[in-house]
Amino acid sequence: MKNKTTSKTAKQPKIERHPEYQYLDLLADIMKNGFEKHEFNTGIAIKSVFGRSMRYDLSKGFPLLTTKKVFLRGIIHELLWFLKGDINIKYLVDNDVHIWDDWPYKEYKKKMEKGEVPNLTIDEFIKKIKDDPDYAKKWGNLGPVYGRQWRKWPAADGREIDQLAWAIEKSKKYPDRKHVVISAWNPEYVYEMALPGTSMAIPPCHTLFNLNVTNGKLSLALYQRSADSFLGVPFNIASYALLTMILAQVCGYKVGEFVHFLGDTHIYGNHYEQVKEQMKRKPRPFPTMKINPARKNIDDFVFEDFTIENYDPHPPIKGEITAVGGFNEKDRKDFTMKKNK
Repeated sequence: MKNKTTSKTAKQPKIERHPEYQYLDLLADIMKNGFEKHEFNTGIAIKSVFGRSMRYDLSKGFPLLTTKKVFLRGIIHELLWFLKGDINIKYLVDNDVHIWDDWPYKEYKKKMEKGEVPNLTIDEFIKKIKDDPDYAKKWGNLGPVYGRQWRKWPAADGREIDQLAWAIEKSKKYPDRKHVVISAWNPEYVYEMALPGTSMAIPPCHTLFNLNVTNGKLSLALYQRSADSFLGVPFNIASYALLTMILAQVCGYKVGEFVHFLGDTHIYGNHYEQVKEQMKRKPRPFPTMKINPARKNIDDFVFEDFTIENYDPHPPIKGEITAVGGFNEKDRKDFTMKKNK
């Protein structure tokens, strides 16, 4: 009698799909399934879907996209600007970061077209912001945007509430609590709900975030109401991933996940061709972000505290910023709730 032997096929190790495919799949989803509409202010076409999500395990690399080079220096400076509670673009301009230039210039241009101020190109306008602190104080403010709401939320009784300091304290003392939410959405400063002259330059796109501590790891979930998927979302992913890492360090926890929820998720018409090019590219390994371990206070971080290692992206793909937002004053109404007589 012959011995029978059975051969079993050895199980192949499961290969994890690169997390950047979440982003590339999102682009493909919008291009295929997006409803095409038009941005009301510029008339530019937009392909849009509603309600999407991504998540990144930050212990497995820093999600700085590799299918195009992302402007990390600008991301770090912008985040530090938020953390300072600043609302004037001068800090950014002084550090050669120009991602917010279009919004104050848009307001200046309105007055320029009425003949109320001298004619300036955007480059001339930004140079005056850089060179003249008084001019920057007058024309460089964006209204009470992100940093102001995070660090100096104006209370009804005149106090300025530091939401971020509160969130850090709660996360340190009570890691099992579920209410640690920081909001940038303040109706008092949004379009028609704001008093004339007090509105934000643009209502916050990344509107609120929620901190969570589970098993000694701090994670952050962001809700973003409006997502410019080609230009803005790569910035948002890296910025909030870095914020998650900073908060984990400040609170004394290991870093967990960055979870990204998106509302109106869109691609502008002048980015369609760039998106098609990016979707052809294959992701490379995520880099590593190193943060100065000596920093334990949220107010102490400086640009030099951050080092990126092993970032090997594909070449950059350029696209113009679409300076959306704004509303027509003729649409203004009083949205104050009327009391019953």
